[in-house]
Amino acid sequence: MMKSLFRGLMTALVLPACFQLHAAELDRVAAVVNDDVITASELRSRLAQVEHQLAGQGTPLPPASQLRQQVLERMVLERIQLERARQMNVTVDDASLDRAIQRIAEQNRVTLAEMPKLVEKEGMSWAQFRDSIRNEIIMVRLREREIEPRLSVSDAEIEAAMTAGNESPAGREYLISHIFLAARDGATPEQWMALGARADALMKQINAGEDFGKLAASYSSSQDAMQGGSLDWRPIERIPSVFADQLAGMKKGQVSRVLRTTSGLHVFKLVDQRDQAPKKVEIEQTHARHILIRTADVSNEAQARRRLEDLLGRIRNGADFQELARSNSSDITSTKGGDLGWVSPGDTVPEFEGAMNALKPGEVSGVVQTPFGWHLIQVVERRKLDVTADQSKMAARQAVRERKADEAYEDWLRQLRDTAYVEIKPE
Repeated sequence: MMKSLFRGLMTALVLPACFQLHAAELDRVAAVVNDDVITASELRSRLAQVEHQLAGQGTPLPPASQLRQQVLERMVLERIQLERARQMNVTVDDASLDRAIQRIAEQNRVTLAEMPKLVEKEGMSWAQFRDSIRNEIIMVRLREREIEPRLSVSDAEIEAAMTAGNESPAGREYLISHIFLAARDGATPEQWMALGARADALMKQINAGEDFGKLAASYSSSQDAMQGGSLDWRPIERIPSVFADQLAGMKKGQVSRVLRTTSGLHVFKLVDQRDQAPKKVEIEQTHARHILIRTADVSNEAQARRRLEDLLGRIRNGADFQELARSNSSDITSTKGGDLGWVSPGDTVPEFEGAMNALKPGEVSGVVQTPFGWHLIQVVERRKLDVTADQSKMAARQAVRERKADEAYEDWLRQLRDTAYVEIKPE
């Protein structure tokens, strides 16, 4: 009621014609998204940022009407996600936001005090920048909450990914750009035919020599459209399977045929590829023993320390560490003389690992406190272990998970868009 009364008073005022026009433009609604609106001024501001971004990466600007449509659609998707986040109480406090901005400053090798000037050069105010980073973090957290619980990676999928990696030259990475024409959820045959006609028209422009990045920015429904559709450098395991199957035999600069999935139609370009020497991964393992006095086994810390210092004195006078562990340690390893076997980095709590790493083979530590109690630690020996195969398997698992997360996110976002009320106002 207050808002409509205020607008009524504004329209009753007699203002200069140019000011009336500017005020009307600022108040004009560009799109309605559920219970929210996107104003023309917000759209203009985002357009300026995107134009600056495209120019910076060397992508020719699409026609103004197409760019406006693309940018507005991305703003619609953001509003839908932010509304969903509010419903699920996904928030970002100021302390988390400040830490994120500090990391951005460090990545750009500038101080926090220098950041506002850097942001202004990108065409944004400091307040806009903070809001945009906050919204990005919220959408990442929303994605983690909505998508991550649905993901699972089977051993068969890992094996398939590693097989695909073995078929591709070791260390090879691909730089791919793509254009995605999304189909509505439950699209009819007629809608698929219309989408196919759009894809055919797009291929004619590609074959006529039109810039691929410009076409991606003009037509792609993917979230990376404003980056010219670039997926950045990826190993074969990280590339969407619909693309990976086509890569064999493709040459640099070549464009794929139109590919269909359940979510829509795709075209991709092999921009470049590079080979990197495979890296051997080694870790240092430590063979260690310990004697543990648990907190529950003594009345106070001083008593635990006295017991262990007494045992340490006996060890230094020639007593056998293993025998003392068998008769004094509270740990289940006591039957093995406190033997922990070969310990890898990260296997133990930081307090224990730090003290252990400071010892040379044969040395015994002083009293070390951890959340489990108080310890004496002995390092028996150390060795280097080649974990290249294990690391490769872990990398394959992570690559498959990330690929599936990307695909699931696109599907989830499409369904969210289809169920939202969106009204695009005439330009």
